[in-house]
Amino acid sequence: MPSDDDLIAYAQELSATAAEAARLVADDLRLAFRSGMDIEFKRDKHDPVTVHDRRAEQAISGLLTNRFPGSTIVGEEDGAHEGTGEVTWYVDPIDGTANFARGLAFFCTSIGAVLDGRVIAGAVLDPMAGHLFTADLSGAWLNGNLLRSSGAKQEAEAMLLTSYPAARDLGPGSEAALSGFADLVKAYGTLRRPGSAALSISHVAAGWADATLGTRISAWDVCAAQLIVQQAGGHYLPFGGDGWDQPNYVAYTDDLDPIVLNRFAGDLQK
Repeated sequence: MPSDDDLIAYAQELSATAAEAARLVADDLRLAFRSGMDIEFKRDKHDPVTVHDRRAEQAISGLLTNRFPGSTIVGEEDGAHEGTGEVTWYVDPIDGTANFARGLAFFCTSIGAVLDGRVIAGAVLDPMAGHLFTADLSGAWLNGNLLRSSGAKQEAEAMLLTSYPAARDLGPGSEAALSGFADLVKAYGTLRRPGSAALSISHVAAGWADATLGTRISAWDVCAAQLIVQQAGGHYLPFGGDGWDQPNYVAYTDDLDPIVLNRFAGDLQK
């Protein structure tokens, strides 16, 4: 069992590698953005993918496994590749592909590292804005500056970012989903649906938004960002399963009292 100092140093090394891997593909994503591209679809028309997603994931995976041989890679596009080492990387090469493919500059690359079931390092890079969020067991940073997740105290003054309700929430019997969404619209001073879980959570870590709610997400969407917001002093509450990689979450700044948001999340679990 490594000492606390050794574990922190290891997490810092993983975080630096995640940041390097995210920067590796940033120029290509910037060049491709708004250049015109073919769009394919995976699960349905709400789940697009481009050649740039696949190319970026391959480049990221190559760097990670080169630096940490034997790593397991769990990627959005290429699935899981089991390694013999102790580290598992969760990679989303473009979180917010629909935005990227259609020319909306709210997307990011997200890379998180898990050791013994615990998220210990991660990086989220917004290539268009040049914002690099990183975290390890010693803290969280934005472009090298220490992050502090601070914002509004009351929901009526706060900004909420959410992907809810998703298309899959709007089948038969969706009246409850629409009613719950209406409650959030009324409770929050501002509500936006920007389209990237990792970047939304990172914005909460920076205090640029006060809260975020996500449903039906995957582990690679939130692995890095949940550590970033928690290490910045904010809160990340997963629900709907077991462990850190649950399919739903709420995250909010250290200052916010999210009464309506937490009640809404509780209703979703019923």
